[in-house]
Amino acid sequence: MHKVAVALVASLGLAATLVGISSAAGAPASNAGSPFANGKKNFIIAAGVTRKDATFTFSAVQAEAAGWVVLYRIVDGIPQGEHYAGATFVPAGQSRNVQVKADFTPAKGEHLVVMLHRDSNENKVFDFVFDDAGHVLDEAVKENNRMVARIFPAP
Repeated sequence: MHKVAVALVASLGLAATLVGISSAAGAPASNAGSPFANGKKNFIIAAGVTRKDATFTFSAVQAEAAGWVVLYRIVDGIPQGEHYAGATFVPAGQSRNVQVKADFTPAKGEHLVVMLHRDSNENKVFDFVFDDAGHVLDEAVKENNRMVARIFPAP
């Protein structure tokens, strides 16, 4: 497993513990001690997320730079940071009603992670590949040293 994937899995697991996996995430909120947070320049509104089959709709996403809204599964309480379940491109600025189709249909109440990634090379292709240093090319967006991500239950 790549170093970054291990760090992401560890961070996602820590966030699930610190935030409380049963808490739905919404507008910019304080999650003291968690590696996840919504920022002022970058955020994902996960409160009130809707879905039809495997497609989730987030009411608003704010991205300082173009990037990706990415879904990750949580299996046996462990976020799956080495594999993503779906991704949708968003331009810089605020986007409304952002739809992300997962590659599986989660059960109602199953918890997922939604995370913002930057389109680092601006090619509108989600580059979820690891470089030689173990970093994902389209890296997770951080604000104030915290990943812009939320844990939410599937509606």
